[in-house]
Amino acid sequence: MPRNERTPLIQRVPVDERDRVRYPHTTVRRFCTVALIAIPLLTLSIVFLCLAISGQSDLFGDHGSESSRLVTSLSDSELPHAAWPASDGISYDKLKQILQSTPDANRAREWSKYYASGMHLAGKNLSQAEWTKDRWQEWGVESNIVSYDVYLNYPLDHRLALLENGEVSFEATLEEDVLAEDPTTGLKESVPVFHGYSASGNVTAPYVFCNYGTYKDYEDLQQANISLKGKIALVKYGGIFRGLKLKRASELGMVGAILYNDPGDDGEITEANGYETYPKGPARNPSSVQRGSVEYLSVAPGDPTTIGYPSLPGARRESVEGRVPDIPSLPISYAEALPLLKALNGHGPHASSFPSSWQGGGLGYKGVHYNIGPTPDSTTINLMNKQNYTITPLWNVIGVINGSISDEVVVIGNHRDAWIAGGAGDPNSGSASLNEVIRAFGTALAAGWKPQRTIVFASWDGEEYSLIGSTEWVEEYLPWLDEATVAYINVDVGAVGPVFDAAAAPLLNQALYDITAQVQSPNQTVKGQSVRDVWDGRIDTMGSGSDFTAFQDFAGISCINVGFGGGKKDAVYHYHSNYDSSHWMDVYGDPGFEYHIAIAKIIALLAAKLVEEPIVSFSALDYAVALKGYLKSVEKTGLESGIGEKFKKSLFKSLETSVAAFAEVAETFDSKAAELSLLLSQPDAPVSKSVKLYADAQAVNTKYKLLERQFLYAPGLDSRSWFKHVVFAPGLWTGYAGATFPGIVEALESGNKTALEKWVDIVEQRVDGAISLLDD
Repeated sequence: MPRNERTPLIQRVPVDERDRVRYPHTTVRRFCTVALIAIPLLTLSIVFLCLAISGQSDLFGDHGSESSRLVTSLSDSELPHAAWPASDGISYDKLKQILQSTPDANRAREWSKYYASGMHLAGKNLSQAEWTKDRWQEWGVESNIVSYDVYLNYPLDHRLALLENGEVSFEATLEEDVLAEDPTTGLKESVPVFHGYSASGNVTAPYVFCNYGTYKDYEDLQQANISLKGKIALVKYGGIFRGLKLKRASELGMVGAILYNDPGDDGEITEANGYETYPKGPARNPSSVQRGSVEYLSVAPGDPTTIGYPSLPGARRESVEGRVPDIPSLPISYAEALPLLKALNGHGPHASSFPSSWQGGGLGYKGVHYNIGPTPDSTTINLMNKQNYTITPLWNVIGVINGSISDEVVVIGNHRDAWIAGGAGDPNSGSASLNEVIRAFGTALAAGWKPQRTIVFASWDGEEYSLIGSTEWVEEYLPWLDEATVAYINVDVGAVGPVFDAAAAPLLNQALYDITAQVQSPNQTVKGQSVRDVWDGRIDTMGSGSDFTAFQDFAGISCINVGFGGGKKDAVYHYHSNYDSSHWMDVYGDPGFEYHIAIAKIIALLAAKLVEEPIVSFSALDYAVALKGYLKSVEKTGLESGIGEKFKKSLFKSLETSVAAFAEVAETFDSKAAELSLLLSQPDAPVSKSVKLYADAQAVNTKYKLLERQFLYAPGLDSRSWFKHVVFAPGLWTGYAGATFPGIVEALESGNKTALEKWVDIVEQRVDGAISLLDD
């Protein structure tokens, strides 16, 4: 692949800035240079003049007619390779056979145990990055390490104590139990419980139970006249991204936050329902603690000091105000939340007097009444959190298999860092599976395969803090990504149960249905069932929370995220806890590593489909259908808003017309693409026809590739300009879950007519841009 400023260098080359010794005889040198260039050009001109006079088509006059020579020359220069549209080196069917047969459960288990055997916090896992790079290179994929200097925090000290009249009545250990059955829990290099980007502080105050800490929960508390200012929030995990729980608490004057996992959110598999807790059973271990980042993910991901540009050495640093919390926080287990919850008994209203979303706590059998509080001034919590903030390197591993078509690229990624020493599920079920994907492609390369399009593999660092490694890489290579990238495939938690989960840009829906029908399901009620057969077919919209975010929402690249999760009757997954370990994986998550292999096959076959098929496997019509559904949802939100009826009825008419027109154009475009694909499937097309078809294919593929980009709005969303996509963004107050037409929805929710008209107009313009692209 030719190198230029748009190419994704897998290794930066430093430039020597020292003064160079220059050749002193510049006049003589210029004369010699001119002569050396002019003499060969003059000779060639005489030769071609003689050929034109003699009518010969080649220097030796023995290669047939002029017309046949011109066709051959044209095919050599314009076809990506002689076998096009067929695969190069080996057949597409042979490639798929290799990708299905190579992934191996024992190999995946080996990779998983390596990754989950020690601490690998972001910025502290260089040895794992080097090991990963070395494996990929062994399998035939050119790889290197790309680093960024990023702003991170590491824990120094913490304390959480319940005080009665100033005396300690309970002191939390802030540790998870060491289990004899689970060796990972006893490692000396275990990571203390803390929150990424949490504020340092030491506060003592009464506290309030704030349910899930959603925007609505805080509204409910205000409506009930519960005093929040100066209090500490005791909050359940779930519902929204953890950082946004702190954001709203801070806005309301609260001085700290404590987060815990309530077993009431674990469904049927709880101790209260008779299940034993891990390691003896599938229920949550009472001492399990969920670590995690509290950066304001819906404002912008990535390094909070370099929003919108890469954290390269020497980069300017901006203030983190408004991007990370300004109040201290700690995560705790439900075992250590019990004394705090019980101390609320009898204080303030009961959760049953609040909306239904407040009910369903799972610790009633432990004596918790779920009173709201606040506690009296005599009952307080001392919360101390001390963090070290620093600029430190982190390390992405980037591997490249160059394709015949250099400006069409598929990127596949998984993050490598974890909050704990284990991480067998998050992220290393994905890391182990990605290694098997790469090993399978390496096997195909060894068999002679040469890909049509380029494949880039990425092992990201810093995802857990706020998608840092992937975001900084996208910000650095945005010009090249914009020009070349067809799609991004993401795997995070690859396998912690038997239920297939997917989120995707609508363009990729059909490709995913096709591929899942080709992979055998490990859980078959009928012999021969595929993953598609046992999957409900639900594909979620793209939100945030993993490394696809910068690709989809900032760069406008169609993305897909896949993995196997747990169902209602499966063991509780200990997310971001020491118990996300190799032992838990071997006993409960994926004992035979069958789902690791299933997800590896899905990723590999999906990548091969996007890389090898002459027409990119996208569906513009699916995008149009999705837009119609999103618009109906927005109109429903509009009807429920406080904006005037007359205004609402006329507001969306023009946008509805544009979306309907896009659907017509998309259907026509897909039909033409399908016809072209059919022509390309016919064997033995003459070279002259192949050249014309290749030009047609490139035109179609370029439009498919750029279609997602049409929905970018350069200034970004009003309150968070990093997010450029007008169709998809994480919800402003959810963080994880995807919001559709976010600019319109946020204007409706705020009751801002001016902003609403603006965003309806912007979305309509972007839809019209998509129409122009496909209809040109």
